[in-house]
This record gives sequence, structure tokens and C-alpha cells, in this order.
Amino acid sequence: MNITIKDIAQMAGVSYSTVSKALNDSPLVKQETKNKIMKIAKELGYEPNFAAQQLVSKQSKVIGLIWPTLERVAPSTLVTKINEEIRTNSYSMILSINTIEESFEMFKRFQVDGVVVFDEQNHSILDTITIPLVTYGVGRNHNHSVIDVNYQKAMEMAVEYLYNLGHRNIAYVGDFSPIDDRQSEKFLGIKKAMNDFNLSITNHNFFNTAGLGWYDGYVATKRLLMNSNKPSAIIGSSYDISAGVVRALREANLIIPKDISVISYDNIPQMANLEIPLTSVGVPVEEIASNMVSTLLSRIKTKETMPYIKQLTPKIHERISCAQAGIARG
Repeated sequence: MNITIKDIAQMAGVSYSTVSKALNDSPLVKQETKNKIMKIAKELGYEPNFAAQQLVSKQSKVIGLIWPTLERVAPSTLVTKINEEIRTNSYSMILSINTIEESFEMFKRFQVDGVVVFDEQNHSILDTITIPLVTYGVGRNHNHSVIDVNYQKAMEMAVEYLYNLGHRNIAYVGDFSPIDDRQSEKFLGIKKAMNDFNLSITNHNFFNTAGLGWYDGYVATKRLLMNSNKPSAIIGSSYDISAGVVRALREANLIIPKDISVISYDNIPQMANLEIPLTSVGVPVEEIASNMVSTLLSRIKTKETMPYIKQLTPKIHERISCAQAGIARG
């Protein structure tokens, strides 16, 4: 037998509208009444009729998230935080790992209210989508809403941090991909800061991983260690790449930070769980998730169509992977 709002209202001794408001967590219903209604609904095995709700509200209360890769830790952490934010706001999330084009076609069928997109290849299709959407990364040159995490500033902060510790021979290990705005911005930030501090920029301190996995960072660091003029500090461009950096240094019997300091992009809690807890730089992942979801929900509510760009401020999270240059070189 299908349990309806009418059945719950009769058992609770309240009106249909009160039950409806309580089930939608409305502040207009006292918490005690809400608890009573929710308890009865659970005991009766009530399942909401989402199709009917959608017809009334003109909303599905569902957010789509497009994420074409599952391998890397930092994006995985961000997706988890985004899902938590979405649930907190009484929405549900559908995750798609198909292509952006295929994902949007599927989300149209599900009639999602809005979409979060992880776009690392600057797909022009995003500028033509009519569904409310938000991405994160680099804000310029886009005709859709973006939470800009200010990669250039983050990498400038990393260089300045090491410089203030006395490091003058600094290496950068990262992906130099020209088609990924995120990686290009990090590269530009490093170069700008090193120029500002009159630090050397040569093939001996810039190492292209040509990929974003931990093994790419590991192999690039192996190349770095073949040079006779080893750096006193390394900046890794992501959690996964820096995990490879740490593994290569450990295999070479180098002690972090006694022999070489390491700082990494990606301000995520997992940095503390690496073989050596890494000092990191970037906008905290919780802050990125909160801004992405609040921006998307606002655009769903207001039906605003003009692109919205919000730039966030990176922060440094100190752990134990960096030391004064004099101490580091013993």
C-alpha cells in the first residue's frame, strides 16, 4: 500500500500542508512537530513522490556533477565535499563520469536543476548550455560561472614562502600542459614569482611531469635527482604529483626537510597522511566546495544567466616538510 501525506497527517493530527512543510524541512514548522512527523513517516515507510513534487515546485532538487576522471585524490576530495554541501541544502547529486556532452544529455533527461562541471580541457560547449552550471579553476575567458581558485597567487605564495626560509635554488615539478588552464596558471605563477625574487629559471629546476598522476611526479623527480646541482627545495603542482616526489626522494635516501624541503599545491587534509606530512598551498577544499554549491543554488533560485566569476584567496597550511635553507643543507 502506498503511504501518502494524508495518512501521515491523520496519524500526526496536523494538516496536509504542515506535513508537507515538515518533510521539506521548512523553518515554519516547530522542531518538535517536525520530529514527530518524520518519525511517523519513517515508521509507515513513506516514500516521497518526486515526480509529483517536481510538477508542483518546477524543480527536481537534483544537481548533476560531471567528472570525467576518477584517479586523482584532490578532485575526489572536492567531489565528496561538494556532495556534503548539496545534501546540507536538501538536494541530491547524480555523478557522471561520461564525457561532458554525454553527461549533459543524460542530465536533461533527469531534468536536474543545475550542474557542477569539472572541466580540464576548456570545452567551449559549456558557454552554450542553458542549464545553470558552475565550474572551478581559472575564471578568465569563460562565458559561464567559475569559482576561480587563483592558481597563480598560490604558486607565488609557495615561492615566497620558500624564499623567506632562505631557499634560492628552487625546483618546480608539474605538468606543463598548454591545453589545461589550471596547469598553465600554476606554471605562470611559479615563473612570475621566481623572476620577482631574481631566482634562476633553467631546465635544471623546471621538470615537466607530462601527466597528473603520482607516477608522473615520481619519474620527473628521478630525472631531477640525476643533476649534480640539486635544489634545496621542490614545489609540487598537486597532491598526486607531490606523492611521487616524496617517494622518489625517500628512495634516494634523502630526508625531508633536512636534505630537501617540499611544498605542494592542493590544500586538502590528505596532505597530512603522506609519508611525510606536506606543507601545502591553495584554497581549502571545503571553501571551494561551499562557494561552488552556494553559487549554483543561487543561480537556480534567481534564474540569473549572466556569468559569475568569484576569485578565492589561497592559504598556506604548514606541516613538517619545509625547513630553513641553512638547516636543510646542514
